[in-house]
Amino acid sequence: MDVMTDPLPPLPGQRLARGVARALRDLGFVTVEELVPAPGLRVDLMALGPKGQVWVIECKSCRADYQADRKWQKYLPWCDRFFWAVDADFPGGLLPEETGLILADSYGAEIMRMGPDSPLAPARRKALVQGFARHAALRLQALRDPAGVISAWA
Repeated sequence: MDVMTDPLPPLPGQRLARGVARALRDLGFVTVEELVPAPGLRVDLMALGPKGQVWVIECKSCRADYQADRKWQKYLPWCDRFFWAVDADFPGGLLPEETGLILADSYGAEIMRMGPDSPLAPARRKALVQGFARHAALRLQALRDPAGVISAWA
């Protein structure tokens, strides 16, 4: 399969997402970027763990990016754990203590603080896992046949 070879995504948040995805893969998680769990919401990164855990990670590249985020609390009902992913220069004191924290760069990441575990209801977990699988499959299919998948996303 011929896969596009973009060695480094262009936006800072995407660079953080890549580093987080690499680190989480080492922990047995798989991830997708920009998943929509509900209308009006789009998470930067959703991770599915080896035991079915659902984590949401919001990547913030600077103070202004964080301060502009008015929806993050609406993501909490859509995950078992919520994390911020930031780089080493981010002013960490801005982030709420009751959330998870991941220190990341383009190449890796480390969980600095676990967010509280708030297990999803079984029906919501099932719907999220199915949405995750569909999203991932469409992304993979788009690599193989970009013109054929565009209509499926509409």
